Amino acid sequence: MKKQISLLALLYTASGAYAESAPKNVIYMIGDGMGPAYTTAYRYFKDDPATKEVEGTVFDTILKGMAHTYPDDHTYVTDSAAGATALSSGHKSYNGAVAVDTDKKPVKTMLEIAKERGMTTALVVTSQINHATPASFTAHNESRYNYDDIANDYIDNKIAGKLPVDLMLGGGTKYFIRDDRNLVEEFKAAGYQFGDDINNLGQITQIPAIGLYASKGLPFALDMNPTRLTQLTSKALGLLDNQNEEGFFVMIEGSQIDWCGHSNDIACAMAEMDDFAKSIEKAKAYVDKNKDTILVVTADHSTGGLTIGSHGQFKWETDVIKGVKATASKLTDKLMESKDLKPVWTANTNIEFTTENQIKLEQAKKMGEKALNLAVKSIISDASFTGWTTGGHTAVDVQVFAYGKGSEQFIGSQNNTDIADKLIGFIEQ
Repeated sequence: MKKQISLLALLYTASGAYAESAPKNVIYMIGDGMGPAYTTAYRYFKDDPATKEVEGTVFDTILKGMAHTYPDDHTYVTDSAAGATALSSGHKSYNGAVAVDTDKKPVKTMLEIAKERGMTTALVVTSQINHATPASFTAHNESRYNYDDIANDYIDNKIAGKLPVDLMLGGGTKYFIRDDRNLVEEFKAAGYQFGDDINNLGQITQIPAIGLYASKGLPFALDMNPTRLTQLTSKALGLLDNQNEEGFFVMIEGSQIDWCGHSNDIACAMAEMDDFAKSIEKAKAYVDKNKDTILVVTADHSTGGLTIGSHGQFKWETDVIKGVKATASKLTDKLMESKDLKPVWTANTNIEFTTENQIKLEQAKKMGEKALNLAVKSIISDASFTGWTTGGHTAVDVQVFAYGKGSEQFIGSQNNTDIADKLIGFIEQ
């Protein structure tokens, strides 16, 4: 499908008003898999039951519109690579495409355009830094699963003779320190600082820099560090602040909302949503102090077919979800290691260890880890009245949030490519 520039963007460009409204800095945040049910669920999850009114969240304060997510075919359901390619370049493509079109030819991304314009560029994620979404801003590949080749592009894909990304924070040492090529050493030779301890972000004091804090993706928020994306966001904005008179472009991804959705793990998802929301609050506070900055937040698609309420019951039990202290995967590991399931269960959930639940868990454990994991998630979902329709993605529209200079341009129904077109229009001014 050919790239379609929105009529609104063309009109603004022609009139000169678009240029006048162009911000200096762009903060682009993507909640991977974060469909509308996730932001709604998060509002109820954070609600104070002691008050009559349901309190709003940061998402409610900056909501502007909706976006269509379909890829360039008639399947209607996108994956993260095609979704990110649309969001990064304004081009629809096929599922699995990393910043290439349907003919597998590279398409220019807004990060590359920002770099050409002399802006400082950055990526901040909780997945590996070469995962589908960040890759679609920086690399070009026919398949999102060619992880080593994509990582190589972070060095080899020069923009005006320079490396494409000035600051990278996330996971992925497995792909950047390999037997066949040590990209970290190449970054160091190019003058980049390197950090590998998320508990010591002080390792990085200036740009350019790369921080890799896990072999692949970072540990889930619920299992390890509940604010790791928030910390990385704060670090990145601190480093980017007043770094460059030409401004900066940063893409920040709440990567693992999607992973929790694929697992149908509601406690995991709400912990990721909380970390992402706090990261948005950090970005919003930055915009308040820097009026020449725009913040745009959206999702590439929705994951899991999450429903708030299930089994014909008109309720959703947030206390059950708040009482879960580990992801289903981690809880499964603990149950597999223990001969007595009850103390492990009661230490990690507030769900009663009934005879029915005991039998269900014990029988599942005999069948193996996969069966036990499914049983754990089934009990938590049933107890909280959480519903799921799939372990994959869905084709529902996603929300578009914006705040700061130029944010009014994101009001209404739009294509995901329109978001990219408008941001590219800002960057090109």
